[in-house]
Amino acid sequence: MFSRDRWAEILEALNANRVRTLLTAFGVFWGIAILVLLLALTNGLRTGVTADFGNFATNSMFMWGQRSSISYKGMPKGRRTQFKTADVDALRAEFPELKYVSPRNSLGGYQGANNVIRGTRTGAFQIYGDYPEFIKQKPMDILEGRFLNYSDIEAKRKICVIGPDVVKGLYERGEEVIGSYIKINGVNFKVVGTFKITNSQGDSEEEANTVFIPFTTFNQAFNYGDRVGWMAITAYDNTSITLLKDRVFALIRNRHNIHPSDERAVGHRDLAEQFGRVNGLFDILMIVGYFVGILTLASGVIGINNIMLIVVKERTKEIGVRRALGATPWAIKGQILQESLILTILSGMLGVTFAAAVIWGMNYILDSVGPVENFANPSVGMGIVVVALTMLILAGVLAGLIPASRATKIKPVDALRIE
Repeated sequence: MFSRDRWAEILEALNANRVRTLLTAFGVFWGIAILVLLLALTNGLRTGVTADFGNFATNSMFMWGQRSSISYKGMPKGRRTQFKTADVDALRAEFPELKYVSPRNSLGGYQGANNVIRGTRTGAFQIYGDYPEFIKQKPMDILEGRFLNYSDIEAKRKICVIGPDVVKGLYERGEEVIGSYIKINGVNFKVVGTFKITNSQGDSEEEANTVFIPFTTFNQAFNYGDRVGWMAITAYDNTSITLLKDRVFALIRNRHNIHPSDERAVGHRDLAEQFGRVNGLFDILMIVGYFVGILTLASGVIGINNIMLIVVKERTKEIGVRRALGATPWAIKGQILQESLILTILSGMLGVTFAAAVIWGMNYILDSVGPVENFANPSVGMGIVVVALTMLILAGVLAGLIPASRATKIKPVDALRIE
């Protein structure tokens, strides 16, 4: 157990050669600091990159029709797979595991021909026909007004929700937007809301130049009939869309007379799978961070081990006197281990404190300068701190174990003969 005399003895031993003690402690200080900082930086990269996916990526995919590559049932290859609204109903009925099946259509583009008019102003914007649940699949902030709802879908209302660059292109600064009208390909639409995408997975400029209108209105106003350009599909949290998608493709192939082995007829983008790959990459980076940090810490522990061996050699006569006065081997071993533990834990805690200060500084700078692409909120959880403390204790024990064992092997008679 620690006592005042034991503390005084440990401090005296550490102060006997301050430069040597500081240089030895720096190895552990730097090793634990590097470990914590590497893990914090990895978490910052993970947070920044995965935030770009948004909530949509966690268990969702896009699916669209392409040309077939295999002849089937007397029909030639090269046929275009055209989704219909009946496909959407079939997917909803067949797969209760699917939370959202959102049919989508689009026309125009912010880099294409002018397709939107308001007064004397015109612009080329991306027009999407969507269902109300799409806002839950691709999070966005409604700045004014509202998003689409099912009353709009059922009544086929000519209403729209527009992006920030559409507002800039068609309206004067400070001009009232909600309740005004814009003309899309010759059809008047009332503006009921404005939005901003919170997490961009694609071209942020295109998303800012987007106009959303009800899917049913889109198909009626622009003569799309029952056609569906593509679908945004999200599964419930307890079901993996990656595992479910083959069954989804099989149903679509069957409905459109596509060969069961034709993988080209239906295109898709599995965002959940991409999200998993990104997370896997950062798991590997986390392991690398632990590996590098532990190696750096190990070099510091080896330094403490070597110094404690030197300390034991320098104090051979003292240890012999203590043994001659009745000190047990465990008492001698405990003293050496305690000195090693104190030196390791103190230097390690200073390293953790230094790393915490650097992390705080990085977050302060990020808050001051604004968002940085693919990097946000570098931090470590309490679990990492507990792991670091556990490693410090183990490192202290390991650093003192060999010197302590050597100290107990010193015979009092031999120790007293040393000058």
